[in-house]
Amino acid sequence: MKLDILAIGVHPDDVELGCSGTLLKHIAQGKKVGILDLTKGELGSRGSAELRLQEAEKSAQLLGVAIRENLGFEDGFFKNDKAHQLKIIQILRKHQPDVVLANAPKDRHPDHGRAAQLVSEACFYSGLVKIETELEGEGQELWRPKAVYHYIQDRFLQPDFVVDVTPFLEKKMEAIMAFGSQFYNPNSDLPETPISSQQFLDFVKARMANFGRDINAKYAEGYTVERVIGVEDVTKLQ
Repeated sequence: MKLDILAIGVHPDDVELGCSGTLLKHIAQGKKVGILDLTKGELGSRGSAELRLQEAEKSAQLLGVAIRENLGFEDGFFKNDKAHQLKIIQILRKHQPDVVLANAPKDRHPDHGRAAQLVSEACFYSGLVKIETELEGEGQELWRPKAVYHYIQDRFLQPDFVVDVTPFLEKKMEAIMAFGSQFYNPNSDLPETPISSQQFLDFVKARMANFGRDINAKYAEGYTVERVIGVEDVTKLQ
């Protein structure tokens, strides 16, 4: 399936936290959007890999994405090497996304930055004719996304652009809470983590409000870029 946008997260729920408002906005515009999770998040202190997969599927249905796949890389110990890059290249060539949204290039969790670099390099190599891949026994055509943008996660990074997602806030929060094993539940007896408190959910909204303020929007999501962005009409910039 040809996609307009492929959002990639190293852990299930990374996409929901970082860029699901943007996905919802573009789905509402008629764009085809997909999600690729690199790991099952099996090192998380709460829940299990099997439960995370169930939660990811529930969130995918709430968001209305066209596809959601999981590469099953080893949480915490995957590498930016040929074997891992080729797996991502297979997905890029399979779905041919115009835009890839990837993890933050620098963040509290070391997996995020490593995944950001892994995805960025795979997007480049996916466009090289001498790198051959097969999927289900058939050779694949080369494909390079037009752009890779990195959503901002736990640590603050100065965004290069922000997307107004105000109308989609509640649906985004619903998708986040599909991961019930990970986030605030006053009746849970699971270990507390940096993301399991009500304060963390308040932080998610506050970060979005902070990004929205610069464009006079209530809520926005921020992104960093790898190259200069071209603009068609300067009068339509917020």
